[in-house]
Amino acid sequence: MTEESVTNPEGRVMTHRHLAGKYLTFALGGEEFGINISIVKEIIKLMDITHIPQTPGYVKGVINLRERVIPVTDLRMKFGMPKEEYTHETCIIVLEMPGAPAGIIVDTVSEVVDIKPEEIEPPPSFDGNAEVANIQGMAKVKGRVIILLEILAALNSGGISKLTQED
Repeated sequence: MTEESVTNPEGRVMTHRHLAGKYLTFALGGEEFGINISIVKEIIKLMDITHIPQTPGYVKGVINLRERVIPVTDLRMKFGMPKEEYTHETCIIVLEMPGAPAGIIVDTVSEVVDIKPEEIEPPPSFDGNAEVANIQGMAKVKGRVIILLEILAALNSGGISKLTQED
């Protein structure tokens, strides 16, 4: 049996063995997503966000976190999901991006799960949908499906990449 693989946005072929590891899981619109824990810097409660003019609607603005200006993307809006009011469970996941940190707003953070290679399947193919390209794989863990995101590619596919670069 051959091992299935996916190609990440940098053109590297990733097998399920490479995708296995610890993931921070979170919810968006009733769906469960996971991002590799290695790029998660911290999780913070929602705070005041300063709007930046002439940015896409999903770029909510910037926050001042310990004297660092960090751009924040509403991941629900980035993925074209219906807008919902923020709740006390809404939070910002601060990610260590190339160049500088960036934040993503999620409905709620769930847990850290250790995903094994045999629990991961390749992402589905939907006629070249650009957003599917941001999915590394689909994990089946304890009877639930977790969508494993290539979060760096998702955020860099517009708007946020220019805001995260330091001079």
